[in-house]
Amino acid sequence: MNEQNPVTTGRTATWAMEQLVRALAEKGIAAGNPPVRLATPDEVPAADLPAVPESYAILRAADEIVVVSNDEIGVRCGVLELADRVAAGQDLAGTTPFAEQPAVPVRGVVRSFSSVDEDTSWFHDKQFWTEYLTWLAASRFNRFHLALGMQYNYGADRRGATDNYLCFAYPFLFEVDGYDVQAEGVGADEQKRNLDTLRFIAAESKRRGLKFQLGLWNHAYDYGRDSVHRYPITGIGPDTHAEYCKAGIAKLLTECPDIDGLTFRVHYEGGIPDHQHEIFWRAVFEGANSVGRPLEIDMHAKGVDQALLDAVDLPNLSPVLSAKYWAEHVGLPYHQASIRAKETAKPIPAGHEMKGITEFSRRFTRYGYGDFLREDRSVDLMFRVWPGTQKLLAWGDPAIAAGYGRLSTFGGSRGVDVCEPLYFKGRHGSGEVGMRDPYVREDLKLPGNREWTKYRYGYLLWGRLLYNPDAEPETWRRHLRSTYGEAAAHVENALSPLSRILPLVTVVHGVGGSNNGYWPEVYLNLPISSRVESPHYKGDTDPPANWGGVSPFDPTTFYGIDEYVAALAGRKLSAKYTPLEVASWIERLVADGQEALVRAQATADQSDPQVRRMLIDLEILVRLGRFFAGKFRAAVDYSIYRTTEDVSSLESALRHYRPARNAYVEIPAIVDGVYQQDLRFGIEASEHGHWADRVPEIDVDLAALAAELQEASGTEPAAALLAAPVRPSTPGVEHTGPDGFERGKPVTLSLDVVDPDVIGATLHYRHVDQSKPWQQVPMELSGQTLSAAIDGDYTASTYPLMYFFSVRHRAGGQALYPGLAADLSNQPYVVLGSTTVSG
Repeated sequence: MNEQNPVTTGRTATWAMEQLVRALAEKGIAAGNPPVRLATPDEVPAADLPAVPESYAILRAADEIVVVSNDEIGVRCGVLELADRVAAGQDLAGTTPFAEQPAVPVRGVVRSFSSVDEDTSWFHDKQFWTEYLTWLAASRFNRFHLALGMQYNYGADRRGATDNYLCFAYPFLFEVDGYDVQAEGVGADEQKRNLDTLRFIAAESKRRGLKFQLGLWNHAYDYGRDSVHRYPITGIGPDTHAEYCKAGIAKLLTECPDIDGLTFRVHYEGGIPDHQHEIFWRAVFEGANSVGRPLEIDMHAKGVDQALLDAVDLPNLSPVLSAKYWAEHVGLPYHQASIRAKETAKPIPAGHEMKGITEFSRRFTRYGYGDFLREDRSVDLMFRVWPGTQKLLAWGDPAIAAGYGRLSTFGGSRGVDVCEPLYFKGRHGSGEVGMRDPYVREDLKLPGNREWTKYRYGYLLWGRLLYNPDAEPETWRRHLRSTYGEAAAHVENALSPLSRILPLVTVVHGVGGSNNGYWPEVYLNLPISSRVESPHYKGDTDPPANWGGVSPFDPTTFYGIDEYVAALAGRKLSAKYTPLEVASWIERLVADGQEALVRAQATADQSDPQVRRMLIDLEILVRLGRFFAGKFRAAVDYSIYRTTEDVSSLESALRHYRPARNAYVEIPAIVDGVYQQDLRFGIEASEHGHWADRVPEIDVDLAALAAELQEASGTEPAAALLAAPVRPSTPGVEHTGPDGFERGKPVTLSLDVVDPDVIGATLHYRHVDQSKPWQQVPMELSGQTLSAAIDGDYTASTYPLMYFFSVRHRAGGQALYPGLAADLSNQPYVVLGSTTVSG
């Protein structure tokens, strides 16, 4: 090892070698048998390493193994790969050369301090941090984001705030010279303890090669709305707010030198009204800039405008916008082809200046990448995967994780932060001391702040497949074998398809963009029947607030239910995926998962607590899949009945809904005495509770449908309506896209027809800008080629293009191209950049 080279002798490289030595010792192998040497490419020219940060190669030279990289993170990846192989029982003497490079530059995990009652224990637990951060590093994450103040939305939380510990962080950490700002009840000793802990977390993150990102998601010192704060902030007012925060951020960065970057929620929910927000934020940014070291300033993209981008333009600051990937949920890996109509821009009404930019003029930035992906942009963009879909149950699908690895750099984006399991547990003052662990059954509990260890496999898949979406399955199967023994393959084969269900449901059933209003995992029932009111969902979905009226989160790729039935009735069915196709996909996923689950139950060592935890969660996921598949089918039938008055369709709705309901009702019995009766992720109706709580509303909905059937007067079955064209088994075309387009010049796109049943196609295209609508142009057939052009006026833009095709077949069916693959992990459209070099 070259002692003069910081790449091979720095703290991350040293730490990684310590992990390898420990792994060898645990197997009774002396370190240095064979010796492992760290080197840079200039020391080992034969390495032929690509000039991509965090790449590494493993070489054999004489009797030693050489880990080669240009940087410490690459060294860490290579050395920990060797340590993982040792832990799995492999002999390093048999190591053959290999190399890897990262697909995604930013691969982050977010953990939120949401509850003084449930989170204080892990926050101050050094043993927890040692084990947890080590697993993140071994999983190849390169960023850790500790979020403070994210659990409340200033000006949006109907009941104000109670548990405000660390929300307005500065007075919980230190005194700021020249100000007498206090968090009541927090003395100097507690401040020092908090600051020391923050320093420790930052330093231990950096030691493991994780950039440390501190999220200061709230800058409100008083939440208003008659909030009764547990730790009232005193000594501050409107006249001193900005200057205090400017001084506070400078002191924080000075006291904690291992902070690499800061994340801010810069719209009104972070405590600063939208109107003239740039004045406050300029002061904060100047405070950060004054420390004199390079810092990443991550601005949550919702509501960002040019005034904020101008305010952050300071010499030591590198701004980046972080957009939501699929609203506040976990969806499929691709980025929604379009946002819901509800998210389009709107004029700012008088009196709504506090949230005018976020909720009105730039509303389209709320739940996606908005208009931030211009090729000439001056600020980078990354994504954040929010925790609305699944917070509690085990998750693990290599296909979906690899899809995120391929698509998190969409449009030249930098990567992704993933909100971890149990996110927001205890939010909105709902926490209780000792209740962070959701288990109540003694043999399943994970005491000592180790509840995160249940999800090791999920962290591993996210991290390793974001780094390399083409990683060998052995990458994760080593862990499965060590955890589940003979049942490892069956657990993998069950968990993979079952983990795909809720992200699919989220994408298609876009009933609420907010994570505190929509939780598919413990689903608060939205009725099918038009006779049942649903006040809970009315605020975040278009009327009517029932299943038929819900828009998908991607209404370009998927039909809503009433929309689908209207298209059937009008004989205007397009190539979009239908709710019945979605139901079929879910049923297939359930069948595959159920088959593997039976095998896992037969072979697993059920005396092991982690095995039991996994098998219970798999049982729940099977029932959730059956419930949602049945409900999609029932909702389509009901919509047909409402359109045609065909009573047989209403009968069919009940035939599908009853077994769906019965599947959901099986869940409370499975989890009886296993999980807390009130799983508290907040105080709103769908943020807490239990599966058993949801059953009565399902029964009310069923009863309403049954009552409608009793009252209905029969008509002839709508046979013609039900005979929808069948989607072709293949699109019947092939496409090779151009390498790029020249701005201001037409670009011609063509399809090669390989199926004689293809009779035509339409090109759909738009800029990579979610504020703009899709354009369509019919394609012309010449011989065996379909072609269409995007005109030069449209390409005269600094945005990349995105496009797909709808292909018509002779029998009447249509297909999307490229469409979604069987594993739902690809991108159903093509993105095309310009060949113009940006200035």
